[in-house]
Amino acid sequence: MAVFVALGAFLMTLAGGWTAQRVTDRRHLVLGLAGGLMLGVVGLDLLPEALRAADHEIHGVPAALLLFVAGFLLAHLGERLLAARRAAHGAVENGAGRHGPAGHDEAGHEGTGREGAGHRRHSPEVGLTAAAAMVGHSLMDGVAIGASFQVGGGMGTAVALAVIAHDFADGFNTFTLTRLYGNARRKALAMLFADAVAPVAGAAASAFLTIPEDVLGGYLGLFGGVLLYLAAAEILPEAHHEHPARSTLLCTVAGAAFIWLVVGVTG
Repeated sequence: MAVFVALGAFLMTLAGGWTAQRVTDRRHLVLGLAGGLMLGVVGLDLLPEALRAADHEIHGVPAALLLFVAGFLLAHLGERLLAARRAAHGAVENGAGRHGPAGHDEAGHEGTGREGAGHRRHSPEVGLTAAAAMVGHSLMDGVAIGASFQVGGGMGTAVALAVIAHDFADGFNTFTLTRLYGNARRKALAMLFADAVAPVAGAAASAFLTIPEDVLGGYLGLFGGVLLYLAAAEILPEAHHEHPARSTLLCTVAGAAFIWLVVGVTG
């Protein structure tokens, strides 16, 4: 029963990714919406659940919040290390004469422009890592579905509805994150498919394993910190880079409000 219900999450995730790739001509609106969805997921879904699951304190602070901060700092540190490595690699290439003056390469193509600048500033590894974290989150969602059905049909149905409702945002964010950091469309589609399959796999695996509640809460806190960093430091600034329009801001607010609505209806 749990696996069958998880197929709804599979379809909803694919629908979110399909929507993200169909509106590429409004990229700033997509990014603004994705930032709002991620903010809503972190603040209204992940953190409350993490605090409920891992409520013990370490030196006066809930463990889930400590891991939330650790996740934020870990994402920041990882991006800075990747940026330093890319800068060093670029300096070696320029010194070797692979790029000519005025930002031209050997083929005479100019290395400027918004897309080129974005690809130099971002790293495909960051996008794939973030998408992999989304897949891990979806896997845990599937486990939650399976575990709740073991408790009872009513509990299982409530948890499944909550997962299915916000998996549209998961699929949307997985595809957007992967593409934002310069990955090819086929890689974004592969990560989207992995994210869609993950709840089904998690629901099937729940029959054979049990994850301690405090471990799950710690994971959610850490993952929430990573997501918040990506939303605040990367996605939202990119959304407003060349289109500081009111419509972009409204999309961000709408994304957060949508998650609030989902949490209120399914909570």
